[in-house]
Amino acid sequence: MKIFDLKRKDDAVSPVIGVILMVAITVILAAVIASFVFGLGSPESAPQASIKATDVNATGFTLVHQGGDSIDLQNDTKLTVGGSESTALWNKTTIEVGEEKEIYDSGNITLTDGDSIKLIDSEANQMIAQFTADI
Repeated sequence: MKIFDLKRKDDAVSPVIGVILMVAITVILAAVIASFVFGLGSPESAPQASIKATDVNATGFTLVHQGGDSIDLQNDTKLTVGGSESTALWNKTTIEVGEEKEIYDSGNITLTDGDSIKLIDSEANQMIAQFTADI
């Protein structure tokens, strides 16, 4: 009469580990594919451009595009002056390399020396350019 069989049976260990590994690989692949499909893999980025402000005075300034991506002033860009969003009257167009756009406002922009002027990409919520008023 045998009370204990001291022989170990490891026959089922290898298939169980194989199934666990296949499930893990499937879950990881599904997560990677889902991140690409739903756009989680690549965040929006603001256009990269070299912008300079010239002719700064109390009621406006001129933007000079010195290089980089074109900037859609009409749809994708907001302007803050002294910390608050401005409704500046500009030619609602795209500014390309070498172009200048006057940013003047009839009564809404009041620049003082040291005010911060920021051009912000609305979609990515990232700053394109920043200037300090030197009047």
